[in-house]
Amino acid sequence: MKKWFYQLSLRRRLWISVLMLTVISISLTGMMSYWIAFRSTESEAFISSQNTLNKSALVLDEKLRHIIVTTSSMMLSDPFKNAMDDVFSNNSASYYTRLSSLQTPLGQMKLIEPSIQSVLIYTPVGELFATNDLRNGQIRLKDTIFSRYLNTADRVAWVENHEDPLFLGKQRVISLVMKPITEADVHDVYVVVNVKEEAISKVVTDDLLDQSKNYYLITRKGDTVLPLSSHKALFESDPDFLNQLQNQDRGFFKYDIAGNKYLVNYSRLTMADNWMMVSVQKQSDLLHQVNRIKTTTLWIMLCCAILAIVMSNVISSFLLKPLHKLQGLMKKVEQNNLDVRFTSKYEDEVTQVGLKFNRMLEEISSLIEEVKEAESEKRKMEIKALQAQIDPHFLYNTLNTMIWKSETSQNRDVTEMITSLSLLFQFGLNGGNEMTTLAREIDHVRQYLILQQKCYEDLFEYSIELEDESLLDVPILKIILQPLVENSILHGFQGIEGMGKIRISISRSEDHLNLRVEDNGEGMDVQSVDADMRRDQASKKSYALRNVYGRLRLYYGNQADISLNSEPYVSTTVKLTIPLTGE
Repeated sequence: MKKWFYQLSLRRRLWISVLMLTVISISLTGMMSYWIAFRSTESEAFISSQNTLNKSALVLDEKLRHIIVTTSSMMLSDPFKNAMDDVFSNNSASYYTRLSSLQTPLGQMKLIEPSIQSVLIYTPVGELFATNDLRNGQIRLKDTIFSRYLNTADRVAWVENHEDPLFLGKQRVISLVMKPITEADVHDVYVVVNVKEEAISKVVTDDLLDQSKNYYLITRKGDTVLPLSSHKALFESDPDFLNQLQNQDRGFFKYDIAGNKYLVNYSRLTMADNWMMVSVQKQSDLLHQVNRIKTTTLWIMLCCAILAIVMSNVISSFLLKPLHKLQGLMKKVEQNNLDVRFTSKYEDEVTQVGLKFNRMLEEISSLIEEVKEAESEKRKMEIKALQAQIDPHFLYNTLNTMIWKSETSQNRDVTEMITSLSLLFQFGLNGGNEMTTLAREIDHVRQYLILQQKCYEDLFEYSIELEDESLLDVPILKIILQPLVENSILHGFQGIEGMGKIRISISRSEDHLNLRVEDNGEGMDVQSVDADMRRDQASKKSYALRNVYGRLRLYYGNQADISLNSEPYVSTTVKLTIPLTGE
């Protein structure tokens, strides 16, 4: 794909670039617009649904509160108090009198709250209820669904939707179980108020209209309290869904059910803490308006893309006219005519390119001169490097040592020194090539150290540490370690007491090769030596460092460097940093 693009003409590339830029811009704008509309609509849908749910929950709470207040009012009546006194004294002789006197309060309860289906007052001395309600005498209260609510610490408990077991008629009801409000200390007395399921359902769904199919009244465990619609709850057996409902009293969240995304709102009732209203609506149903925005955006993007195809041709043709002039000048430059210059009456970007082209030609002319000077400097450096290989003082000491050892019949040492000197010259000359391998550079400095140990016996010892054997084939500039080692021997160990130590370590750091030469000699003034090393004219004392530094910068540019560190008689380190990726 990249190769094909590079083979296209400039005009075609401009055409494709303008087209792609336009299409990408339109696409990003369209997607951002859709995303903003989606998030805004989603947020509004959540809030609107939550407000509706909160309103329905509030209405239901008020209904349940009114039922509790009505029941409490009945408990404050004199007939009920008299009945509780009989329970307290365990007097069952007045049962029918109490039953008769309670007919009026029980009747008033139904008048005040028409949703009440029936009321049963359970006492140890007999059950009390409205005589027009037909009690199912075959079923005891403690044998029904109410048994689990009787011995709890709660004074008020609500029982979810069920078939009334206490009275004949098999009515579907929601029940309130209350303990009595009385001054007498009575036990095992309960008031069961059966509320018509249909009346409670109507209270909830009146304001929901056709949305009631999306609403559910459930317990904390997910059981249905009241079937508000014929649809089965999708979350009925989903523990993850139910866990999210326990976080707080009301809120909303998104949830995946059966592969579809739903917006879920919930609100816990105040009068029945175990109950909550839940709204579960498909995200696609709530956000259908966003789909219209998406369709409109796609049509706009298509129209703009067609317009971009036409306009990109016109723009590319217009832009290429001044570039043709530059192209003609460049052809003349190819013929080594550096005197041409671009001129234009405009001050647009193309003119700026032309002026940069003029400046480039001027810089090329200047760089040609600089290259000539750099080449001359390179030759001087090469000559100095060769001179460093055959330092007369080093040769003089080496040959004198060999003569002395020969006269004292130390022929083995003489043989070793001749071999090392031969290898030293062989590695140093390197067939006339300036670049060598790390392996050959290590062998070169090793032969030099062997010779110096023979010349200066018991003056120093050395070690060469290589982090990774694979670095041996890395190409580097030749004769960059030997001058550093020579500095350590000639300048570092002159006034040292005890054994000198030279440690050469080679390691890799990302894409650079690190060469370290460390000794325990008398050290140096790092600041002055470093400054002298980087000057064009170096002093005789820092000649070796200057030679290595100049050659590194010549071959590697700013990617190579030398750093110095010195603590006299402890550690003096010269570190070379060389790039691993060629010259």
